[in-house]
Amino acid sequence: MAHSRARRNPADGRAPVRRVAATVGVVFLVIGVLGFIPGVTTYYSDLRFAGHDSEAKLFGLFQVSVLHNIVHLLFGIAGLALARTVSGARTFLVGGGAIYLVLWLYGLVVDHSSGANFIPVNGADNWLHLFLGVGMIALGVLTTRGPNRR
Repeated sequence: MAHSRARRNPADGRAPVRRVAATVGVVFLVIGVLGFIPGVTTYYSDLRFAGHDSEAKLFGLFQVSVLHNIVHLLFGIAGLALARTVSGARTFLVGGGAIYLVLWLYGLVVDHSSGANFIPVNGADNWLHLFLGVGMIALGVLTTRGPNRR
């Protein structure tokens, strides 16, 4: 009798919310690193630690600074650390999504050319933060619903 050797999926046995949180964490880590790479980040020579005068743009679209990139890296580390448990993963996704919705509101009300825009954010960032906030909360809720919840 032939024995088929199916390759084991390393995510087998992990709750969906844990896999999703870990994936989101990895994406944040990658984005944080990419923010420090010239070419991927346009106007790299204009990268500042913080503030609206940092004209560096990730993928030529999203305004970033050193602080902005560090926040992405920290979010990624938090996502990976919290993905170790179901409750931690859900907290990361729902809580992180709520933080991104607050950041979206901040981006709507702050004068983008003022010192109050210390992160900094632009219009493209605002849309991304809205998408991330809604998406992370939805993932945190939808992956922990139902009878198969672990």
